[in-house]
Amino acid sequence: MQADRVTLERLTGQEALARTCHLANIYRAAFGGPPWHEDERAAAAFAARLTADARRPGFAAVLACDDGEPVGLGTAWRTPRPFPTGRAYDLVRAELGDAVETLLVGAVEVDELAVSPHARGQGLAGRILDLLCGRTDPCWLLTAPHATDAIRLYERLGWRRLTGPRATIAVFRRSP
Repeated sequence: MQADRVTLERLTGQEALARTCHLANIYRAAFGGPPWHEDERAAAAFAARLTADARRPGFAAVLACDDGEPVGLGTAWRTPRPFPTGRAYDLVRAELGDAVETLLVGAVEVDELAVSPHARGQGLAGRILDLLCGRTDPCWLLTAPHATDAIRLYERLGWRRLTGPRATIAVFRRSP
C-alpha cells in the first residue's frame, strides 16, 4: 500500500448503504482473524446494523480505498441524549455510571473502525478517525480489552482511556 494511492471518502448514510457490499467485505477481512475471529454471520450482522445506523441523525462513514480497492472503513454519529440503552451502551454505562451524560452524550461516537490486514501499519486508521471526528469535536469509541493492537493505536493517537484495565470493555475519548 502506497500512501499516495490511498483515498478517503466521507459518505452520507445513503452513500454508505449504496456501498454496503464493499463495507461488509472490509469488515469481514478486518475482523475475521485474531483477536476477533468473526464469522460470516458477524459480517451479515454488520450489514444489517449499517442499514439501521445509516438512518441515525448525524451519521457519517468513511471509505478508504487503495488504488480503487476498498481497504478501510469507519462509521460514526453523535451520541444522543439521553444516553442510549441496548447494544454496548449498557456495558459503557455499567463501567462509567452517570459520567456518560457529561463525557459521551453529544460527542461523536465512532461505532466501527476497520482496516484490512494488508493495509495496516500505514496510519490509515488514524486518518479515518480524523476524517470521521474532525478536529473540533469530542469523540469516543470502545473496543474489547483483549484487542491490544487497537488499544495501543488509540493510546498512540492520544485518545484517553476512561475505563480501567479490568473493565469488561475499553472506552476511549478524544477531546479537541
